[in-house]
Amino acid sequence: MPPQTLRVTRLAGAIGAEVAGLDLREPLQADQAARLRAIWLEHGVVFLRGQQLDNNQFLAFARTVGTPVEYPFVRGIEGYPHIIEVKKLEHERVNFGGVWHTDTAYLERPPMATMLLAREVPPQGGDTLFSSQTAAYEALSEGMRKLLAGLRCVNSSDKADASRTREDRVAEAGREQRSRFEAEHPAVRVHPETGRRALYMNAGHTVRFAGMTEAESAPLLQFLYEHQRKEEFTCRFRWEPGSLALWDNRCVQHYPINDYHGHRRVMHRITLEGDVPRGA
Repeated sequence: MPPQTLRVTRLAGAIGAEVAGLDLREPLQADQAARLRAIWLEHGVVFLRGQQLDNNQFLAFARTVGTPVEYPFVRGIEGYPHIIEVKKLEHERVNFGGVWHTDTAYLERPPMATMLLAREVPPQGGDTLFSSQTAAYEALSEGMRKLLAGLRCVNSSDKADASRTREDRVAEAGREQRSRFEAEHPAVRVHPETGRRALYMNAGHTVRFAGMTEAESAPLLQFLYEHQRKEEFTCRFRWEPGSLALWDNRCVQHYPINDYHGHRRVMHRITLEGDVPRGA
């Protein structure tokens, strides 16, 4: 299948595109993989519907984009340590990662990208919002950009505890001790492939600016958190079984909407190895 047969539909002005014309059950040709990567880098997050993949096919596709890595807190599904199950059951009220965030920013090398494949979805609700942190950065004043250029953010896994579900705790049961991770990253991150700048702090993991107290950091961080999720920077995706999302964790935040109490939602997730964030 030549790359020109791909059909790309933009979802919003700042971020997001649906891509049709690929069957990921078959290995991608080099030109297909290159074309899909270019679309992904342009739009920040891409969505492919109707991908009824088994675990091996899901992993094979992930490896055409990057190197799968294990999630530090939740064990992978049996026989597939790089695939974790993101699940909310009918009786649960809290969802996995239910705040605006980028994945595992508390690691020294946060993942480059995340893939999410829908296995079971509720009859309504359970959509995910995505926000372009490149667009958020570019909308700031020149003065704010200069201020942020000299700042670094302290990110901690302890803050992520607020959105951990019962399922997370069950999944990690039996481990001797839950590790704690903390990492400093630039407040403005330069994308290693596109060269564009993006905001790189998030409400799920960032606790303060380096060299400042939490109280001193709070007013500016709160302004930024609200700015990062402005509607004009976002898109919204409604899942179907077999829908697959691939987002760029270096410049995109996401937020799973928790509006489907009484229903099951089961997703499979793979994260891909990243690099040490570089500042402006």
